[in-house]
Amino acid sequence: MRVLALDIGGTSIKIGIINKHGEILESSEVPTFAKEGGEVLINRVLDIIGRYDNIDRIGISATGQVDPIEGKIIFATDNIPGWTGIEIKRRIEEKYKISTAVENDVNAAALGEAYFGAAIGNESFLCLTYGTGVGGAIIEKGEIYRGNLNSAGEFGHIITHVGGRDCTCGGKGCYETYASTTSLVRQVKEKLGMEDVNGRIIFDYLNKGNHDIKNIVDKWLQEVIMGLVSLIHIFNPSLIVLGGGIMSQTYIIDYIRENLPNYVMPNYKEVKVVQASLGNNAGILGAAHLAMKAKPRI
Repeated sequence: MRVLALDIGGTSIKIGIINKHGEILESSEVPTFAKEGGEVLINRVLDIIGRYDNIDRIGISATGQVDPIEGKIIFATDNIPGWTGIEIKRRIEEKYKISTAVENDVNAAALGEAYFGAAIGNESFLCLTYGTGVGGAIIEKGEIYRGNLNSAGEFGHIITHVGGRDCTCGGKGCYETYASTTSLVRQVKEKLGMEDVNGRIIFDYLNKGNHDIKNIVDKWLQEVIMGLVSLIHIFNPSLIVLGGGIMSQTYIIDYIRENLPNYVMPNYKEVKVVQASLGNNAGILGAAHLAMKAKPRI
């Protein structure tokens, strides 16, 4: 079986051809151009799919809240204007007649880690990704916990600061406005007057001993930890998997492991915190896993 998997994020679309063993046969990445809007984006996705032959299934990992049965976006923030309501599964299957599975990007990444990565052997865990925003997924007994409206796991929109910063969801003080990579980059720009900065550049400075950068990063990590503390007390997980490019930094995982136990109740301290191991491939592998399980089109 050959699965074409796409991971549609706010910044890029990751593309992979994956076989039944979970091996990535080929991969590539293109910009999302998110600000062009949802209709332009779905047409770009359709164009990408059309470049590939001999595909048995299609798996889509998509940013936003996803109805996995209908395969459509039921809510998305203005990070991609007009993405809410886009019927991904219908549009793809009508054009290409190939069975398609659609899932939220963090749910897909969590399944990728569950079956191919850092969470192998753990049937119940939490997964968070830090990037443009903060995404979350709950895996219970090897399956995604979806909640009443298939939208569980919106960890980025826990309110951590009442009346705080405006969020793209329309609320104020959401966790992701303080703990996302976007927030860290913004703080470095505002406080140090730096331009053209990103997560990699920030940690290049930190690793060279820049104390001003370190102070900002440490304060940002306290925001990351406070959100994790709430989630630990709610879910009592045995494992938390942290994903997103910035979480590959050794400094981050060491800081969290050292400081997190200071804020949780004694009987919750055994939770294990690990870095996601699949990197940018987690979403496409999770989407491929779901596509392989999906019923073929009749």
